[in-house]
Amino acid sequence: MLKIIFSLINTPLNFKINIFLLLLFVSSLSFAQSRGKVLTQLKYESSILKESVNYAVYLPKGYFVDSLKTYPVFYLLHGYTDNETAWIEKGWVDIAADQEVILGNIEEMIIVMPDGGLNWYVNHPEGNFNYENMFTTEFIPFIDNTYRTKNKRKYRAIGGLSMGGFGALGYVMRHPQLFSTCVAFSAAIRPDDEIITKSQEEFDRLYAPVYGKEVKGKNRISKHWNSNNPIYLAKSLPVEQLKSINWYITCGDDDYLFYGNSALHKIFRDRKISHEYRVADGGHNWIYWRTYISDGLVFLSKHFMN
Repeated sequence: MLKIIFSLINTPLNFKINIFLLLLFVSSLSFAQSRGKVLTQLKYESSILKESVNYAVYLPKGYFVDSLKTYPVFYLLHGYTDNETAWIEKGWVDIAADQEVILGNIEEMIIVMPDGGLNWYVNHPEGNFNYENMFTTEFIPFIDNTYRTKNKRKYRAIGGLSMGGFGALGYVMRHPQLFSTCVAFSAAIRPDDEIITKSQEEFDRLYAPVYGKEVKGKNRISKHWNSNNPIYLAKSLPVEQLKSINWYITCGDDDYLFYGNSALHKIFRDRKISHEYRVADGGHNWIYWRTYISDGLVFLSKHFMN
């Protein structure tokens, strides 16, 4: 291949262009043959929720080559107003995973993306919609029984962006026996003062489904709120429990959620909890998440392999 490229130096321009396009085509064919497979429009029938939960799954190329091999699994949660296809259609996580496998930076893994609706991935205070219970007691066993996963804590990670980052942080803090690693992108975590001063319209729009309507001021910082708030949990949970997790947290310097993510970083630092915290140029958008999903995959794969 290199010999062909070098020979282009002394060929006419039009011929060079044609050869370049040919090489590009061959390269794309090679990449396509190395790709995993994405399955969408899948459903899990939940007895806890009494309804079906949509999900998508990425299966690496090797999954279809060796019918006995098992794989680590990464649960990847979407943000507010998105659904189970967001990380594929907008985040291109399947392309990132294929690329990093080809480069030898990660081992092959299964990536599972459930639909969390607008429910913040938590149990509702009235107990009438317990999404977290569904996820931890039904959905994970279902995935382990349906796909060839390495069904041990060491090989199970969780991550997400924005609302999904909030959910991932909360799950791994409350269920450290299930997950070894957390990768949070621009997590929707806010210091108490931001919640207290938020307008009623915005609070009700964002949080009413899970924290109740017309909750005002300091009353918003309720027991139910704190039990789901990663900042509160980072302060209050036993330090050894938090140290048992591999943490990767990243947020853009222009992101409106920067202060909450920085607050979590400070708590971890003060409590001497080892973690990777990355702040880079960017905002709360898919450009940032597409850019850094590969870093997250490399981080969690490193811990799968060690």
